Amino acid sequence: MPYSLEITENLAAVDAREWNRLVDPDQPFLRHEFLTALEKHGCVGEHWGWVPQHLILRDAKQHLVGAVPLYLKFNSYGEFVFDWAWADAYQRHGMRYYPKLVSAVPYTPASGPRLLAAAGHAASVHAPLELAARELADGLKVSSLHWLFTPGAQTEWLREQGYLIRQDCQFHWHNQGYADFDAYLATFNAKKRKNLKRERRHVREAGITFRLVGGNEASADDWACFHRYYTSTFERKGGAATLTLDFFQEIGASMGEHLLLVFAMKAAKPVAAAFNVVGDKTLYGRHWGCDESYHSLHFEACYYQGLEYCIDHGLTRFEPGAQGEHKVSRGFLPTPTWSAHWLREPHFRDAIARFLALEAEGVADYMNELSDHSPFRRKP
Repeated sequence: MPYSLEITENLAAVDAREWNRLVDPDQPFLRHEFLTALEKHGCVGEHWGWVPQHLILRDAKQHLVGAVPLYLKFNSYGEFVFDWAWADAYQRHGMRYYPKLVSAVPYTPASGPRLLAAAGHAASVHAPLELAARELADGLKVSSLHWLFTPGAQTEWLREQGYLIRQDCQFHWHNQGYADFDAYLATFNAKKRKNLKRERRHVREAGITFRLVGGNEASADDWACFHRYYTSTFERKGGAATLTLDFFQEIGASMGEHLLLVFAMKAAKPVAAAFNVVGDKTLYGRHWGCDESYHSLHFEACYYQGLEYCIDHGLTRFEPGAQGEHKVSRGFLPTPTWSAHWLREPHFRDAIARFLALEAEGVADYMNELSDHSPFRRKP
């Protein structure tokens, strides 16, 4: 079947309904509204080193049948698949690692399809999309092409195309059909259950309650309050607060049914807030901030409120973000994540392949060791 390919730096030029027909309902980050708001409000672009190069594939009737969210990157910030050591190695050998091409959702360590396809077209569009990405990499003379947080099937397909596969680990929760939070706690061993109950009690005894607000119900004041907490976290811990208040307000208006704000309240005033994204089956925890430290408040606002939300709304999975061994004792178990990498320079490709083989062994050992610290009486 003949296809025509476009490369766009402005996703707003693509019809939103056509794009969203390619997107899994459990992947709100890939929606047109989310990605275009990043572009519209300066959260990506040359300033941040994320220049859109999205691939658009149309059939003979000019229907959108495939796409790739793709960026020309001038740094490795906001990717969560850490390749700074690779960049340093290139520099030590007098070579340039940047720019590179990256297929990912900016600032979002959530696994999901990167080769997007209309229903019934996956088998036919993956190959031309991957070829187009590789040809763009050749044309731009970038050092490398990376597909980040790919799901299992696409990871294996990319492996078959000759990509180097990298394994990492996150901590995810899976709903086993719990009737309520107490039923979930009943699956814990006594010590871990007691510790978790103590953490929740610390928050209650501090006089803190919670207000959960859907994105389509949040007021301008709610978004301004949350954004203040979001930026304060970066001010305190370092890094750049790339997501603007205008960005959050826009996605609140355009895809608010996929957003959830959790406000921690004390004496009727907010003292902390967390931001979550809601898919058909999955809750994704993303950002949080607070005015002052309260014992266990982070765990309550970012984990326990989200767990209760999942149980109450029948969501099957909770991904609270990257890293964090402390999540294991709260029921978030080690889960593999994947990325796929093509490097132009053969010597570096061979060296990185050897490194990835050793790293995969280490990640597997790490996951096995952490699994032994599961809080559950029986393995889920």
